Amino acid sequence: MQTLKDVKCGQTAAVVRLHGEGATKRRIMDMGITKGTEVYVRRVAPLGDPLEVTVRGYELSIRKADAQMIEIQ
Repeated sequence: MQTLKDVKCGQTAAVVRLHGEGATKRRIMDMGITKGTEVYVRRVAPLGDPLEVTVRGYELSIRKADAQMIEIQ
């Protein structure tokens, strides 16, 4: 299983599934990250946390722990 945390800077991936439960999963979905969405990794902070991604035409910062819950293809 490959997650968004594993994607290198400059790559695009499609969301396959969201792991997690309750409020955390709902928060990720509210940010626009849902099944089938294309996610482009723009930058990664020097210490690896957070990641800056482009989703549905806007920039978003995601913690590494949240990125690990997003299964990609």
